[in-house]
Parts: sequence; C-alpha cells; structure tokens
Amino acid sequence: MNLYKINKEYSLFLFFFNIFILFTVSDVLVSKEIEVPFKNIICFFLISIIGVSHGALDHIKGYKLMKIYKINNKYFFYPVYIFCCLLVIFFWIIFPSVTLILFLLVASYHFGKEDSCVGNIIKKRFINLFYLFKGSVVVLAPLFFHTEETLQIFKILGDNSILIHENFLISLLLISFISNFFIMQWSNNGGFFLADWVTIFTLNIFFSPLISFTIYFCFLHSVRHSFGLIYEINSKNFKNGFKKFLKKALPLTLVTAIFFVVSVYILTNYYVLDDAILKVIFIGLASLTFPHILLEYLIEKNEK
Repeated sequence: MNLYKINKEYSLFLFFFNIFILFTVSDVLVSKEIEVPFKNIICFFLISIIGVSHGALDHIKGYKLMKIYKINNKYFFYPVYIFCCLLVIFFWIIFPSVTLILFLLVASYHFGKEDSCVGNIIKKRFINLFYLFKGSVVVLAPLFFHTEETLQIFKILGDNSILIHENFLISLLLISFISNFFIMQWSNNGGFFLADWVTIFTLNIFFSPLISFTIYFCFLHSVRHSFGLIYEINSKNFKNGFKKFLKKALPLTLVTAIFFVVSVYILTNYYVLDDAILKVIFIGLASLTFPHILLEYLIEKNEK
C-alpha cells in the first residue's frame, strides 16, 4: 500500500467533489451561504465520532512512549493524559482569551504539519513556521469570509479581544497559500497540498465557520491521520489494517463521544443548546489536542 498515493488520490477526490457540489447547489449560483438545518447538532456528532477517532490510538502510542521511559505500568498513561486534558480546561476557564489564542496557534501548526507529513519527513530550517502558516487557513478563512459569525464563536468561547484588520487577513492568507509551494518543494512528493488549501478556502466561502471546520476536521484532517495509523497497523493490506484500526479506535472514541454528550447536557443548565455545543466542541478539542500533540512530539523526539 502506497500511503502517499492514497492521500493524494483522496485529496484530489475531495477537491473535485467539493467543486462539483458547490457548483450544483442553486444557492451558490446566487452567492448565498448554504444553510444546513440543525447544523450545530450534526457537526457536534460528526466531530464527536469521526473527528476525534484519529486520536483514539493515543493510548497505544502512550504505551510505546512509556517503554522508552522504562515505565512498566501501562495504565499510568490514562491518569496523565486525563490530567493534561483537565489542565487545559482549567486554564481555559481561568484565562479564556490567552488559552483560545494559544489553541488557535497550536491547532494551526498541528493542522499544517499533520496534513503535510505524508511520505518523506521534511527537515528544513524554519519548517515549523511554514507548517503554522499553511495550517492557519483553517482559522483565517472563516475570519475573512464570516467575520461576525467567527468572532461570535470566539465570544461564546470566552474571548472578546480577537480582531484582525481585513488587509492583514488577506496578507496572512497569501502567506498561507505560498507556504504550500515551499512545503511541496521540500517534501519531494509532488503535491496535493494546494488542493487541500483550495478545498478549505472554498468551503469557507459557501458554508458557515462551524460547518466548514467540521468538514475539514472530520473528512480531511482526521481521515488523513487515520490513513497513517492504518498504514502503521498493516502497510500491506489496507482493508485488514482498516478493520484493526476500527476495533482499536472504537473504545476510546465511544468514551470521548459519551463525555462530550454528557458535557453538553450539563452545560445546557447554564447556556442555550447551540452555545453549549460550541463550547464542548472547541474547548473539548483543545483539551484533547494539547496532550495529543505533546505525545506526538515526545515520540518523535525520542525516535531521532
């Protein structure tokens, strides 16, 4: 199984499928945003199941890391991981603005790196900065095309301070676009990164920020990361690797989904349903993202 080929074909499929759908929907032809009924609820369940599933093998990577550090009790991983998640939630409650901005930066870097590391590992100076700029389109595009709605989401998450001038946003989007060319050149793999960038960009033109993010997070980022995990499980037979991946990922995916649902139920005592869903989606993802990235970093560092 050629992992690079699978990712390339999948990216091109999403790109052309996205263009086809957009130009066959009547609302697009009159430049209106496509409305999706019950969008918050639908996005919530997609993210809770498909989106978080690509991190559902973190415990296996945790066992691997503990062997490196010569920690014999593998169950030690769970309290440490949960503690990191709770620590993020604690900081978000105490310092919402700072934590949100930090999350947006970390998430942009994570998206840029994970969506680029297919095939060859890129070893160049300042490559992390290029990853940050490349992945920032996930944050910048909704800010540019749906400024008020995006800022309203930030406000619900506890921040009223983020405000970027339109010309500055255009400059950052241009830098994000150009970063793809450098990463493509350094990866020596040709490139489908531009197709991904354009897909994210066009999604944000016609869909609301939450829907655009959900489609990207679930069906591009999560699926691509899952391809890598399937490849690690079985590099010769994708079908068998996929079956084993589902079996291994299902327990923690269900636990996370249940936790998200319970969290929404509790928060509806204090907020309206849509606001509660937004808080659980983004603060919940932040609480999972930080330990997920830390785990990836420690494994990568120790395997050098």
